Amino acid sequence: MSASSPLFGDLLLKLGVVSPGQVQEALALQALTGQRVGEALISLGYVSREQIQDALGEALGLNQQDKGPAQPPLGELLVGLKYVTLAQLAESLARQRRDGRRLGEILVEQGHCTYKQIYEALGVQNRIAGRQDMPRPAMEGRRRVVVVDDSPLACAFVQEGLVALGYEVLCFQDPYEALEGMGRLQPSIVLSDLEMPGLDGVELCRRLKEGPRSAIPIIVLTANDREAERVRGLRAGADDYVNKSASMDELAARIESVVRRTGETERMRKLFARYTSDAVVEEILKSADAAVLAGEKREVTVLFADIRNFTGLAESLPPEQVVAVLNQVLGRLSDAVLTCGGTLDKFLGDGLMAVFGAPVARPDDALRGLQCAKMMMEAFVELRAVAEAEWVAHGREGQPLVLELGVGLNSGVVVSGNIGSALRAEYTCIGDAVNVASRLCALAGPGEILVGERTRDLVNANETAFEDLPPVRLKGKQQPVPLYRAL
Repeated sequence: MSASSPLFGDLLLKLGVVSPGQVQEALALQALTGQRVGEALISLGYVSREQIQDALGEALGLNQQDKGPAQPPLGELLVGLKYVTLAQLAESLARQRRDGRRLGEILVEQGHCTYKQIYEALGVQNRIAGRQDMPRPAMEGRRRVVVVDDSPLACAFVQEGLVALGYEVLCFQDPYEALEGMGRLQPSIVLSDLEMPGLDGVELCRRLKEGPRSAIPIIVLTANDREAERVRGLRAGADDYVNKSASMDELAARIESVVRRTGETERMRKLFARYTSDAVVEEILKSADAAVLAGEKREVTVLFADIRNFTGLAESLPPEQVVAVLNQVLGRLSDAVLTCGGTLDKFLGDGLMAVFGAPVARPDDALRGLQCAKMMMEAFVELRAVAEAEWVAHGREGQPLVLELGVGLNSGVVVSGNIGSALRAEYTCIGDAVNVASRLCALAGPGEILVGERTRDLVNANETAFEDLPPVRLKGKQQPVPLYRAL
């Protein structure tokens, strides 16, 4: 159950949050605007966003008393949303314990749910966990430093020295309190003592780096100069190590160096995030060996998507409306690519090219590509419903021009890397597999996903349904190419 489901309105009724008449008004508004039921109730002024979040938590049995918002396990959310059964979850968890892979990937591979459902559950998970106090902005022009040390004397010494150098410094003797305040305080950097009772610096560092604030850099401070202790902190994810006997000038220089390096990493993250999913970005930044940006051969799954009837629509609308429609449609298609862990290669006028398997390869790239294609088709169904509702709401006569989508999907060996000149280059893939995917897209009818033989073979173990079609002759191919339609 999600805030977009009519059943969600029934839940709000049972909780006494809204009246039947208010739910009916929200459903009527949803039909006109395409909003979620919850969003429609908010826009009508009947509920607050906090009440919606509480209702979602109530539906999933996640509300807790006298506790801050907790992030519920993904498996519990999927069961609560009725996407998987308890038996399916138990089976996948057992498999996860054996091979250590991500639960979502295993559930999709087993055919228990889709990547879109995983994405929706993660969205609910983040919304439930994300309710917190608004962050207090840092003082203008000053870096905010959080110091965690069980010694009040050590805290006061570091605070006095760094404040004199122009930093804003907040001290915590309790590491648990410091962890809880990270989201609210949003420091530029954390300085943590290594040896503390209860929660030591190594564990504090590990929890920060594995949590939602993993981008915050950490410097470990310790009076113990043994190599083993330094290695412990660095292995836990610390960005640097400074002995407590170091001067304040050296500490400040280390802070600036770490913040500068972290800033470069964040800029790289934002650059890659324009083209690929957050999960792929994390893998690229985590291991240089995982992503090869120079030219190399690798097997990938290539997806081409092309909007049908767009030329006719462009002729019937003013240019600014054409651009708005195109951005809306391509935005939904791009969301599908990033949700399924693909790389957005390029936009092609009224279509796009996406790659699964470069720059980071995964064993289920073909399945991700197919799930992406199906998500795109679902997005077009929703977009058409919204367009038809707007057409009726504006009292227009006749039928609106319907946009359709054709998708071609093919797998094979390509050369991937930065292609271009010294002045301008782009990361892309070239090869026969790319050409075949493009031509399959051109052959695809409205609402049709045409799949090459290699892609069919790679996902066949998941019992995905395909319809055999007569082989086709493609330009540049001497022999007819086997062809399949995804059902």
